[in-house]
Amino acid sequence: MSNNAGRVAARDGPVSLPDAAAGRARRQRRPTGEPPPLPHPVTITTTAWLVLAAIVLAAAFVATVHAPWLRTDDRAGTWVLRQLAGIRTPWLTDVAKGINVAGSGWGASVLGLSVVALVIAFRRWRHLLVFVGGLVVLNYAGTWIYFGLSRPRPYGVPIIAGWTGYASASPPVAVLTFCLMGIVYCLAVPGRVRSCTKAAVAVMVDVFGLARLYLAVDHPGDVLLGAAFAVAIAVTAFRYFTPNQVFPVTYRRGRTAHVDVTGRRATAIRHAMRDQLGLEVTEIKPVGLESSAGSTPLRLRVKDGPDEFLFGKLYTKGHVRADRWYKLGRTLLYGSLEDEVPFKSVRRLVTYEDYALRLLHDIGVRTASPHGIVEITPEREYLLVTEFFKDAAEIGGSEVDDGVIDQGLLLIRKLWDGGIAHRDIKPGNLMVRSGELLLIDVAFVQVRPSPWRQAVDLGNMMLVLAVRTDPERVYQRALGYFTPDELAEAFAATRGVASPTQLRAFMKRDPRDLLGEFRALAPPRPPIALQRWSIQRVALTAAVLAVALVAVYIGVQTVAPAGNPGASAPRCGTGHSMILSAQAVPSAALLPCIAALPTGWSTGDADIASGHTRFWLDSDRAGPHAITVTLTAACDTSGAQQIRTDHPGTRRFEHPLSRQPHFADLRFYTFPGGCVTYRFSFAPGASPTLAGAVDSALSFQPRSVLVDFIRRTEGLALCGRGAPCPR
Repeated sequence: MSNNAGRVAARDGPVSLPDAAAGRARRQRRPTGEPPPLPHPVTITTTAWLVLAAIVLAAAFVATVHAPWLRTDDRAGTWVLRQLAGIRTPWLTDVAKGINVAGSGWGASVLGLSVVALVIAFRRWRHLLVFVGGLVVLNYAGTWIYFGLSRPRPYGVPIIAGWTGYASASPPVAVLTFCLMGIVYCLAVPGRVRSCTKAAVAVMVDVFGLARLYLAVDHPGDVLLGAAFAVAIAVTAFRYFTPNQVFPVTYRRGRTAHVDVTGRRATAIRHAMRDQLGLEVTEIKPVGLESSAGSTPLRLRVKDGPDEFLFGKLYTKGHVRADRWYKLGRTLLYGSLEDEVPFKSVRRLVTYEDYALRLLHDIGVRTASPHGIVEITPEREYLLVTEFFKDAAEIGGSEVDDGVIDQGLLLIRKLWDGGIAHRDIKPGNLMVRSGELLLIDVAFVQVRPSPWRQAVDLGNMMLVLAVRTDPERVYQRALGYFTPDELAEAFAATRGVASPTQLRAFMKRDPRDLLGEFRALAPPRPPIALQRWSIQRVALTAAVLAVALVAVYIGVQTVAPAGNPGASAPRCGTGHSMILSAQAVPSAALLPCIAALPTGWSTGDADIASGHTRFWLDSDRAGPHAITVTLTAACDTSGAQQIRTDHPGTRRFEHPLSRQPHFADLRFYTFPGGCVTYRFSFAPGASPTLAGAVDSALSFQPRSVLVDFIRRTEGLALCGRGAPCPR
């Protein structure tokens, strides 16, 4: 408002400003702090799963450090497992074991790989990235929880299936649950189908969890925590990074660039059009989807507007990402062409196209008149509103006479004289209405392009016109606007990727060799090379290949069957690793353990699973895994010589293997229900006298010590020797 207007307002009261157009609603500014119409959907159910996972996880950690709570949890879990053990029958046990095998190990891996294959087949790359990324997060976070909540397997109930490592948030349950949730969010269509799929997944997870409880390999809390943790990660990741409004799961034909414009998005478009442009939208209809790959084109019916219909191009953040990948691919395949720098935001993309429309109007090119930019969701979705060419048809389905040919050639002449290139001349971007040629889709317009780029525009325009007429006719009309040398340059530059995909498809369906006929008419000129090699292109290609290989490796490792998660090496006493070792070989009367490590010796993780316990001693002089200690129910001592034992209650056998170039030896200790093997494998040059360290480092602990400890502290039985459990 000018100063004079301000003084008038101060003297006579508020001034009523006329609306921009009669009948329009008054435009509004969205107040600061008002939420956008399409926020990230963190729904109540998403929050509920996160809260549930957090509560269960916190309760599990509190229970591990608070003995009375852990005792209560163990007793409650044992009661549940005993009820299930009471219904054990041979056929039901076989079924439970089959379910356990099918849902863990290779069974879960095959399921995960199937999800990956189907997602790739349907080209849902965003869902694939979220699925693999979620598995990586589940792996690393699950490992942290696994060691943080490490505890032995259930007490008081015979374990009748194989297991590895501690009982914690059950890794098999978590992995299977996440893979099944991947089916829900990557393959199931939202609505009734997805709801039914969720119900089926819930049933499968429940059956798998019950099978593991029936076999007594997990505590009830382990199954609950594993399932809740996996669901929380899956729901949060897929709903946040692949919301249905932006990345819908559909099986209809069409381009992935076309987003759904019904439901909440339709309401958001109507509200935004009313508030920001003062226009009431009564109908939203997608149009021209066949020739549009970088946006969602819409026809908007408006009430009391400048025209009955307006045209809208809906841009989302997904379109910016697609543009980025598209231009990266072109750089890798064809080298750096002009202005292949991707847009960094949706706002910049839509602002640039609005600017290009106004620029073309200034130089006299007949294109759609811009009506403004509408913000749907800040920095995520914008709508460019322009004039709608009613009753216009694509040039590929229209009659092309000399007048239309001249208009097309004059259009290119104006672009050349204005220092502009359209860069996407194709049948889908040229409309004909009552003999008038109209240009649309100016998103790729380039200011001050190279001569090569301008020549490509000319060549593509002449090819489009020739598809509907004939090359000689178009060439003769072109001589009125361009010199023969300019025409020769156009067809030397226009070939392969220089022409849009739609135009190349039209030319393939045409039995004539249009490009060859044009080159025969024009003066001879060698083809202009499209490949442009540079250090940047080579380095970028190498970097992309390296990243792809790393991604494939991580993906394969993530989906591959999980190995033994490991455990801490058992130290003499009543720690969890010692109890787990006793559960691994329940018949063993003695258990090997680390008493005191001499200087220069250390130990890492252990491999404790049903049927065996294995851990290693590393030496700064004898090398890693210099001594491997293995506990099994029995071992083969053939070829070994019995000597006097140094541990009461055992029989000792020695089987020397070699002394040079490196020391190797086998030592066996047998006792009721078990056998311990020491395998010495020193680095070359290490002295055999280092083997004497094993006498002070390793010891044996009676299983009865652990049986009495569990009975005294938990009031439960450590099933096995000395603590029989009902079967």
